[in-house]
Amino acid sequence: MIILNVYYNAKPGKRDEFYSAVKALGVPEDSRAEAGNIKYDYYFSDADENQILLVEHWKDEEAFKFHGEQDYFRKLQEIKAEYIEEAHIDRFDV
Repeated sequence: MIILNVYYNAKPGKRDEFYSAVKALGVPEDSRAEAGNIKYDYYFSDADENQILLVEHWKDEEAFKFHGEQDYFRKLQEIKAEYIEEAHIDRFDV
């Protein structure tokens, strides 16, 4: 299993707009519907209004690779360019 913790730091005041754009694109629902997806959830920081955490669990490398090839994944990159200042990913292969 592949576990990703994706830490997003949104541009000041843009966290909610980022999440709204992601939801409007259908990224969470489409990702959860993919074969091999186990978990795909966003969490909002109480301490920092610009931080959001995405936790992803994938069955295997094949499922994770498939996810990265989807059209909405490519569109997500454009959304991130507009709203996200920086991102950090912790990956765990278990």
